[in-house]
Amino acid sequence: MTEQVKVAEIPAAAAVNGHAALITELQEYRQRIAQGGGPERVKAQHDKGKLTARERIARLLDEGAFREIGAYRVQRHTDFGLDKENQPGDAVVTGFGKIDGRRVCIFSQDFTILGGSYSEAVGQKVTQIMDLAMAAGVPVIGLNDSGGARIQEGVYSLGAYGELFWRNTQASGVVPQISVILGPCAGGAVYSPALTDFIIMTKGTSQMFITGPDVVKAVTGEEVDVETLGGAMAHAAVSGVAHFVTDDEDQALALTRKLLSYLPLNSLEPPPAIEPSDDPWRMETLLDTIVPTNPNEAYDMQAVINAIFDLDSFLEVQEYFAQNAIVGFARLHGQVVGVVAQQPMVLAGVIDIDASDKIARFIRFCDAFNIPIITFVDSPGYMPGVHQEHGGIIRHGAKIVYAYSEATVPKITVIPRKAYGGAYVVMGSKYIRTDLVFAWPTTEIAVMGAEGATNILYRRQLKEAADPGALRAQLAKEYRDRFSKPYAAAAAGAIDDILIPSETRPRLIAALELLRDKRASSLPKKHGTMPL
Repeated sequence: MTEQVKVAEIPAAAAVNGHAALITELQEYRQRIAQGGGPERVKAQHDKGKLTARERIARLLDEGAFREIGAYRVQRHTDFGLDKENQPGDAVVTGFGKIDGRRVCIFSQDFTILGGSYSEAVGQKVTQIMDLAMAAGVPVIGLNDSGGARIQEGVYSLGAYGELFWRNTQASGVVPQISVILGPCAGGAVYSPALTDFIIMTKGTSQMFITGPDVVKAVTGEEVDVETLGGAMAHAAVSGVAHFVTDDEDQALALTRKLLSYLPLNSLEPPPAIEPSDDPWRMETLLDTIVPTNPNEAYDMQAVINAIFDLDSFLEVQEYFAQNAIVGFARLHGQVVGVVAQQPMVLAGVIDIDASDKIARFIRFCDAFNIPIITFVDSPGYMPGVHQEHGGIIRHGAKIVYAYSEATVPKITVIPRKAYGGAYVVMGSKYIRTDLVFAWPTTEIAVMGAEGATNILYRRQLKEAADPGALRAQLAKEYRDRFSKPYAAAAAGAIDDILIPSETRPRLIAALELLRDKRASSLPKKHGTMPL
């Protein structure tokens, strides 16, 4: 009662003026926060061709959708002059918003504040937004541009990274995680993006490496520049660390929006469907002749994919890495699917170490987020050679069969041509519980190619023949007709139907509709031990 009297006795004008002053103070504080590291550092960022943390968020999210949290948090350390660097919000902007009307959480490192270095306070903000993302069941996007751990804080900055890594692991398979590398990402900082689902890099401005060129030279004597060591194309084509590469930041942010359009918000939701715009009965006659009858001739599997799935819907993942394998997302009558294939144009579509890793990881992502898997098989088998054997092709190759066998989402396989040896079994065959398997008339299923089998089975006859070449050709044809054609596999129940290739699109649409509500269960266990 006393408090009410006191409030009533305050003159109205004074109350208004008092509130106005408080609001003005808040607005000035907001302006200070929005300036980041200040005009000079913002200019330096722009001079490098880079956007600021907030500019990136504004371009990525729907207009006016961003809601910032943690903007007033400051770091608490004082050593090495840190007490003079108490910028509100520290070196990261965190919050949530929407992309195409769908909810996301986001953090964007601010290079204009202490080089975007990862501090205890930065870590607290980032881990808070990750906790919110997991609780809300929405994707989390990290825009990375940082000089690494804030060395002035010692163990506190290292501990902040540990908290982040733990959350990356907990979020794995729960909500999609996308890392967009828009500047340096070095040392321990690289392990957070490596734990996420997708990494997008930009040419010329983004780098990832454990140790920089100076350390490499000091330790190994090798001289290498930053771009060669850890640039976008190095990680896209050589290491396989980067899943996508773009020419600039605008393309990277646009690609992030596009990628999200194929992904569910979390592991409990189906992937987002769109209204179909392509004829479900479309039959491309080019498919009927695209596979050469000569098994040694190449053709472009990309053309097969583009002809079957909804027009212009295929989004390739890891386009430049292990190009003998193709993985990516597409739409089939508006429904999202994951596509796995071999590329006969590169190494005849053989499966090697890198292709094994690429395929297995993509399958496991699709399975974690309820995305059906459609596989196109054309492979002569696993890559032979000392380098592959000593590099671990056995354990790497085993990842594919593990991933397919573990996956419980709808699985459909199409065999346009060669499915030899172990490649036939592991690439979505009936024996590892694929739901439906279709063949084309050009399909060849065998332990090995007809020529190789002939050389082994008829070694003595060929050695004694007057014309070994003619006999080899005759015996190879007989072997192919008897064992390799799809009719033998279909008779054994390993193939569900043999399609005229142009029928493939409507048949896949019908199969996907059948399997839409597929339910599968696995034996109870904590988790398996995937080959590494």
